[in-house]
Amino acid sequence: MTDRAPAASSRKAPEPLQADFIVAGATLIDGTGGPGCPGDLAVRDGRIVAVGAFDHPPGARVIDAAGMALAPGFIDSHTHDDGYLLAHPDMLPKVSQGITTVVTGNCGVSLAPLSRQDIPQPLDLLGPTELFRYPTFRAWIDALADTPAAVNVIPLVGHTTLRVAVMDDTSRAANDAERQAMRALLQEALDAGAFGVSTGTFYPPASAAPTDEIIDVCQPLRGRPGALYATHLRDEADHIVPAMEEALLIGRELDCRVVFSHHKLAGERNHGRSRETLDLISRAAAAQPVCLDCHPYPATSTMLRLDRARLASRTMITWSKGYPAATGRDFSDVMAELGLDDEAALARLAPAGAIYFLMDPADVNRIFSHPLTMVGSDGLPFDPHPHPRQWGTFTNVLRTLVREQRLLSLEAAIHKMTGLAAAQYGLAGRGLLREGYHADLVLFDPANVTDTATFSAPIQASRGIHHVWVNGKPVWDGERTGTERPGQVLSPGNAIPWSQQSE
Repeated sequence: MTDRAPAASSRKAPEPLQADFIVAGATLIDGTGGPGCPGDLAVRDGRIVAVGAFDHPPGARVIDAAGMALAPGFIDSHTHDDGYLLAHPDMLPKVSQGITTVVTGNCGVSLAPLSRQDIPQPLDLLGPTELFRYPTFRAWIDALADTPAAVNVIPLVGHTTLRVAVMDDTSRAANDAERQAMRALLQEALDAGAFGVSTGTFYPPASAAPTDEIIDVCQPLRGRPGALYATHLRDEADHIVPAMEEALLIGRELDCRVVFSHHKLAGERNHGRSRETLDLISRAAAAQPVCLDCHPYPATSTMLRLDRARLASRTMITWSKGYPAATGRDFSDVMAELGLDDEAALARLAPAGAIYFLMDPADVNRIFSHPLTMVGSDGLPFDPHPHPRQWGTFTNVLRTLVREQRLLSLEAAIHKMTGLAAAQYGLAGRGLLREGYHADLVLFDPANVTDTATFSAPIQASRGIHHVWVNGKPVWDGERTGTERPGQVLSPGNAIPWSQQSE
C-alpha cells in the first residue's frame, strides 16, 4: 500500500457574512408560537441572512436590543386602507403599532374596480369620492406600484364594488348579463394580483344578492390555489349561524378558503354564543379551509344604521355630513339636542358613521383564544373621530390580552399576528424569523408596549414599538415614520392546506 496525499476538499469555504444591520441581544419571537429565545438577527438587501448566534462582520451597524423582543412584522388581516395607502403612504397609524402588511378590500368594498362620483354607503367608508378613479383593478395596483406606501399590501376585490360598478339598481339580484360583467371584472382583478373576493351582504348594496349570485360571480376563484373568500356575514346577531353556513357553502362550492371577518356576536341576547359559532368553525375546519379575524375591542364601527344602534348599549358618531357637530358624540345626546327620535335623527345626520358598543368582552376573549383567529384592525382611516382600533389594535392585544389578562402568551399573540396570518394568506417568505425571509421586522419592549388610542381620543400613536422595518428598510423609529416607502403589493401564493392549518 502506498501513501497518498489527502485529496483536496471540493467543499467551498462559506461566504463571509455581510449585513446592512444587525439587531443584537433581543429575545427572538419567531412567529411560530414557539418559545422566544435570545439571539441576534442580520439583514442584507432586504432579507434576513442570519438568525441566532453568529460572528458579527466588521463594520456592520449593530442595534443593541437588550431587553427588547424582535418579531416578524405584524400582518393586519382586516383593513379598509385601500385609499389611505395612496393618500397617506407613510401609514403612520399602522407602522407605529408594528404593522408591516395590510389586507385591503374587505367587507365587500374595495377601491377598484370603480370610477364614478356617486359613491353609495358603505363604499364611502374607504375615503373621499376623488379616490374612486380606478376603472380596473390593475389601474389601482399600478398606482400602488408607482407610488408605494410604507407597508406591504394583500389586495382583495369587493363584491359590493363589482355590483355598484355594473348594476343600475343594487336592491335586486343581478341578472345574467350583470353577473357575466362582474365575473369579467373579477377575472381581471385576479389576473392583476387580487388574492380573492370579499363580500358584505350585511350592507344595502349587496344584501339583495342571493347565494347563487355570489357563487356564480365568484367562479373565477375556482382552480386558484389558496384563493380567498372573506366575508362580512349577512347577520352577526340573531341569525349568525345560518349566515355562517351560507359562507361555508360558498367556500365549498368555490373550493376556496373562507375568512370570517371581524367575528363577533352582536347584541346582548347573543352574548355567549361564541361557544356555538366557534364550535361550528372548528367542525368546518376539519373538512374545508377556514379561518377568522378579530380585534380586541367590545365595540364595532361602520355606517350609522338603526338596526345596530338599537342593539348597542351605546352609539358614538364618528362622522356626519348632515350634522357635523355630532362627530365624536353619543347618538342619544345628539337626539336629545335635536329633539328627534332615532329615525328622524338618522335622517338628519345621514350619511354618517358610528361606533357601536354591542359585544360581550367574554366573547371577544373566547374568539381570540381560538387557534384559527388572526388579528385584524378593521379601522376606518378617514373617519374624523375613528374607532381607536385604527391606531391601537395590535398594541392593545399586547397590553390587554397578553400582559394584563394573560389570556395569551406573548408568543401565541405574535403567532396570530404573523406566522398564522402569513400561512393562511399563502405568503411566501414572510411571517417568520427565518434565513432567506423578507426582513419585515418589529422591535418592541414587551414589558411596556401599549396602545394610547382611546374612544374619546382615538388618533394617538402607540408606545413601546421602537423600530419597524419593511423589506429591510426603516419605516418607524419609535417616534416618527421613515422617509422610504418600501412596501410591495404582494403576490398570491399557496396557503397552507386545510389538513394542516390547526396543527
